[in-house]
Parts: sequence; C-alpha cells; structure tokens
Amino acid sequence: MLHEATIDGMIMDPVSNSPIVILKLLGSDQSVPIWIGLLEATSIASALQDTTFDRPMTHDLFKNFMETVDVNVLKIEVSDLVDNTYYAKIYFVSDEQDFVLDSRPSDAIAIAVRLKAPIFIDDQVLEKSKQSPPDGDAEVADKSDEGKKWAEYLENLSPDDFGKFKI
Repeated sequence: MLHEATIDGMIMDPVSNSPIVILKLLGSDQSVPIWIGLLEATSIASALQDTTFDRPMTHDLFKNFMETVDVNVLKIEVSDLVDNTYYAKIYFVSDEQDFVLDSRPSDAIAIAVRLKAPIFIDDQVLEKSKQSPPDGDAEVADKSDEGKKWAEYLENLSPDDFGKFKI
C-alpha cells in the first residue's frame, strides 16, 4: 500500500554534515528521514522557495525537457529501503505511453516539487525504516568513544527533534 507524504522539512545531520529531507505521511505523525546530497538538497530547497536562476539547473532542465516532449509525472514513490539506501520510482505519463523509471529519492523529490506531483511512500519502506535488531539495540559499528557518543545521541532522537530548516 502507498501512503501520500509531504516534505516536512530539511535539516543537516550533525554527524555527517549531510542534508536530510523529512517526509511526513499525510494524516499521521509518522516521518521518514532520507539522507541526500548537498546539490540535491539545494535543488529541492530552491524549488520549495520558488527561487529562480538565470540558467536552468539540472532538475529544471529535466522539467523543461519533459514539458517540451509533453510528458508529465503522475507521482513519485519512495519504493524500497535496502542496506540503508532508499530507492524511488518516477511514474511518467504521455499520450504515447506510461512508463516508470528508477531514481534516487532526492532526484525524484526535486522533480516532484517542480511539477507539483504527489509523493508516496511504500509500506515496506515504512516497515524497514522502523526495524531494529531482535534485541532492540542497534549495533554500533564505530566502537570508539566518539562512535559510542554519536550512537547514544542518535538513539535518543525523537521525531520532534527534526524541525524545518533552510538548507
């Protein structure tokens, strides 16, 4: 089953300094944080803020191309989570054919924002993003004092700790 989501905010991960986009399910308090690249975060943020540039950025170029060939985006879907990597699909429609392309979630979201396409998250992503080892404690890969400190910090995070920040 698919659940519609919106972009609830963007933050910076204090450990990796990587941007995180927070998707929130409509009609629910459940959120899914997805770590993304800085360029993609900038692209999403600029589209959310209706910022325009003199020359088209990559996602704007893609949008312009789609409009030229009369192809639209029906929806995007965050479709899977494997080994801490999220996967997405972009559902395209045109007069000639409908088709689906594999995508990074960050690119799919950047395109969805520009084309005002809905964002969906698959049930399996929600389930996998909540899973933890059977004993309830995540294994800490970095056994140093610094690694343990960050593991404890991340373990104590709650959804309320993720706010809305500009990237």
